[in-house]
Amino acid sequence: MSTRTPLIAGNWKMHKTEDQAEEYIQGLLPRLSGVDGVEVAICVPFTDLKAMVDENEFRADLYYRLHVFPLSVPPLRERREDIPLLTRYFVQKHAQKMGRAIDKIPTSAMEALTRYDWPGNIRELQNVIERSVIVCDTDEFSVDESWLSAKPVIDRRLKLSTSIAEHEKAVVEEALRATGGRVFGPSGAAARLGIPRSTLESKIRALKINKNRFRARS
Repeated sequence: MSTRTPLIAGNWKMHKTEDQAEEYIQGLLPRLSGVDGVEVAICVPFTDLKAMVDENEFRADLYYRLHVFPLSVPPLRERREDIPLLTRYFVQKHAQKMGRAIDKIPTSAMEALTRYDWPGNIRELQNVIERSVIVCDTDEFSVDESWLSAKPVIDRRLKLSTSIAEHEKAVVEEALRATGGRVFGPSGAAARLGIPRSTLESKIRALKINKNRFRARS
């Protein structure tokens, strides 16, 4: 079967007509080249669709069209044994992205990550690890335990786009703080993040970050 299986995530609202619902379904389930032309899509709603059906906020026919093979993934706090594996994966992923060599994860750091309840689940874990890699100056991974607070890194009430922008801004600001506001050069924030200087400058403008406030004052 084709590996280009689409992952569809989002908030879905009520469709008022049969034609709109059918058009929406066909948009969700593009035909893929695979075994016997099987149509496959993974749909990840951010709300309880069954509850929306019960409250007449989501079409029942669309719900049952999507509800073919439901999967329930427990929150990260209920599968803490997965945290070490995920941690090693994310550390390696972000270290490679930023051109770092981080090959040590001390027991104390791993225990701190495993103890935390992760209300934001894997997305929050990845955000914390990415931020930790940015500020790491050695080959040993460490995490600031003050970031492991009871408040989720991502507020689920926010729109996804807003959450991503806020996380991106935090990551850029951490890099600027670690480099004293320097953007380019081998010790600059762009190199630290593993992105071109022009890309970082664009992000700084788009996210309305004042890079001057991170520069050391003489």
